[in-house]
Amino acid sequence: MSIEQTGKVTADHLRRDAYLYVRQSSLKQVVNNSESTQRQYALRGRAVALGWEDSQIIVIDSDQGRSGSSTAGRDGFQHLVAEVSVGHAGIVLGLEVSRLARNNTDWHRLLEICALSGTLILDEDGLYDPRSFNDRLVLGMKGTMSEALCRHRPFQPQQ
Repeated sequence: MSIEQTGKVTADHLRRDAYLYVRQSSLKQVVNNSESTQRQYALRGRAVALGWEDSQIIVIDSDQGRSGSSTAGRDGFQHLVAEVSVGHAGIVLGLEVSRLARNNTDWHRLLEICALSGTLILDEDGLYDPRSFNDRLVLGMKGTMSEALCRHRPFQPQQ
């Protein structure tokens, strides 16, 4: 992590918990793509490196095998949004933004709540503060690309 990125983490962020969101779109991916799941859980180490205690890292993995195209049936995502909105989260971690939401409405709603509550977002590429114009722009583009890629894939029924 660069000094610029680690400088985004404040004592206020570290007083709150870190929420690690783990998701794969289908049960087939959960079973056959264990490397992705391992990489998602490994983000815990990034939170520790930024200053969170291991005991402060809350893993939400109840949405395994569920598509990110909607919040319907994604109790883990809904729990995450609730925790961010009441100010319990100092940071949200996800391997890539598409793990959080593949629907731009859901994604931008989460970004807005993170900005209002002062919650950081970390993915494999970097650390973002949704209150920062540049970071919000990057996160918005990532969400747009995720939704576009999801919508242009051939239909594959979930297994």
